[in-house]
Amino acid sequence: MSRIGKKPITLPANVTLSVASDNIVTVKGPKGTLTQEVDPDIRVSTVDGEIIVERPTEQKRHKALHGLYRALVNNMVEGVSNGYKTQLEIVGVGYKATATNNILELSLGYSHNIFLAIPKEIKVTTLTEKGKNPTITLEGIDKQLLGQVAAKIKSLRKVEPYKGKGVRTAGETVRRKAGKTASKK
Repeated sequence: MSRIGKKPITLPANVTLSVASDNIVTVKGPKGTLTQEVDPDIRVSTVDGEIIVERPTEQKRHKALHGLYRALVNNMVEGVSNGYKTQLEIVGVGYKATATNNILELSLGYSHNIFLAIPKEIKVTTLTEKGKNPTITLEGIDKQLLGQVAAKIKSLRKVEPYKGKGVRTAGETVRRKAGKTASKK
């Protein structure tokens, strides 16, 4: 039995779950509504305020999908009840970020500024304090979408190992390399 798949998901009081006949799971909560299509073989049911995900056989495919869909449904329940938040930090001289109307403007040392349209499901805020690195805060209910947007922003200027400049997740440690040392003759 899948260790993750067999764990029941506790359903908070303010969250409702419904499963349509075509196996589309809809989770409604105080922060919004999320839907996820589930493989027809996997059964999702609610028993005494707990969500149970079951698989029909012990096939390798069913075992893999069992844990996957349990994790996806759990992320949906967590998202609509508490939401998700990711903080990105921009390290580098002259690197800046500003957000207006879900359009993120980044100045990352290129000859031009980068304008990135953020999906409407995600709320973006930027903070620039004197003496600290600029931070970008992303908030939303969809964990997958939030991670995808954060990865896209990080890919615009990857952290380099010599000076540590670039966009990184807050608290991320960067392995640094020693640069070339000039030899004296």
